[in-house]
Amino acid sequence: MADIEEILAPWLESRFDVFSAAGTPADLEDSLPMIRVERGGGSDGRFSMNPRVYVDVFAATADEARDLAGRVRDALVLLSGSVPGAVIRGVRCDSGPSRQPWASEAIHRRGATYTVSLRAA
Repeated sequence: MADIEEILAPWLESRFDVFSAAGTPADLEDSLPMIRVERGGGSDGRFSMNPRVYVDVFAATADEARDLAGRVRDALVLLSGSVPGAVIRGVRCDSGPSRQPWASEAIHRRGATYTVSLRAA
């Protein structure tokens, strides 16, 4: 079955020209802005998947984080069709981008939750 993190992170990186990965690097402050994609549950069937995905945007300012998180949301809810490794049937935004805590006050984080319907390519 397809790994949603390995599908969405590269797609977001190419779409927004922003570093994207399944985890945050140790030097996050030097890698801003950044988009983190993590699977957080959802269902897997024999031929299809409906993973719940947490997408966090990290940026140097609150405005930059809010803007990028909104653009990511707009792009994801319109995503459908073939992408490397999968065919996306649709994306639902379950919880829109909102301010999330982070350990460093120099980093601003916005997080959202999506459900992606897909099948392996």
